[in-house]
Amino acid sequence: MKFGVIVFPGSNCDHDAYHALKHVHGIDTSFIWHKDTDLGNVDGIIIPGGFSYGDYLRSGAIARFSPVMTAVADFAARGGPVLGICNGFQILLEAQLLPGTMMANEHLRFTCKFVNLVCQNRRTPFTAEIPDGKILSIPVAHGEGNYYADRDLIKMLEDGNQIVVRYCNEKGEVTPESNPNGSTGNIAGICNKKRNVVGMMPHPERAVEENLGSADGRFFFESALAHIATAT
Repeated sequence: MKFGVIVFPGSNCDHDAYHALKHVHGIDTSFIWHKDTDLGNVDGIIIPGGFSYGDYLRSGAIARFSPVMTAVADFAARGGPVLGICNGFQILLEAQLLPGTMMANEHLRFTCKFVNLVCQNRRTPFTAEIPDGKILSIPVAHGEGNYYADRDLIKMLEDGNQIVVRYCNEKGEVTPESNPNGSTGNIAGICNKKRNVVGMMPHPERAVEENLGSADGRFFFESALAHIATAT
């Protein structure tokens, strides 16, 4: 079993993702440079957080043209599991591998704190091992995490069970007060129709050890391990 972590100029969570996969979960993991056109023999892909290309134009807008994204799109089309975290989620949106768009946080400030999440779709490669009813504590760190979708798209996402996680309070209630960025419907993460591509703004790779404040992020990686083990 092997994972690849995509690295763009400006990525700053690539080593966090590598650590979570390689050192915490013992998964064979390699870095894949943005100019590469071959992902190698990987079973899963992580597109990490950061500021790819300095977030010029808008977050993820330049990274989506990197040569590696053609290989990522082909991998996803074959059903390969892809997780985009924070800037990785933004890149997946720009590459149209996920629907919707990202805007500046509603309060126009960078937000860096732990948030509560409730999983609303456990039928993805990255969420199947999350206990039913578990309220997750995962950090966010972004200035453009305000996910926007119009009414028709929201209905499509809801009808297709493509909303993966929402921001909530400690009781699991989805409230305006628990929304850290103004995201439509408190949406923190979504998936594609095939459910193999997941994008989320919170950082599970920063919550895989208790001394970091939470180990709830482990569920996302343990889910991927179980999924790949079953698939192979």
